[in-house]
Amino acid sequence: MAQFDVYENPNEHTRKNVPYLLDLQADLLNSLATRVVAPLVSATAMGKPIDHLNPQFQMKRKTVYMSTAELAGVPIRALGEKVGSLKDQRNIIIAALDFLFTGF
Repeated sequence: MAQFDVYENPNEHTRKNVPYLLDLQADLLNSLATRVVAPLVSATAMGKPIDHLNPQFQMKRKTVYMSTAELAGVPIRALGEKVGSLKDQRNIIIAALDFLFTGF
């Protein structure tokens, strides 16, 4: 597991609206049994995204938005299959988290 890896949402009840989970937790904390994730919400379920708070990404040819205000700690066993990484989008992701916590 690595920071900014993207996993399929294994929950069949929420997968349509939240197809992926983005791992935000620092690699230094890999020994924990949980990971802090942000839902990656489908464009149709997102509504109107907020600039700087809900960055847009492409995953498997789907447009998804980081639902930054819905961070959650989930057990590692609750993550689905790894489908990619957004490591190259680090600055955008960190900026969204900064905006959530500081307003800047």
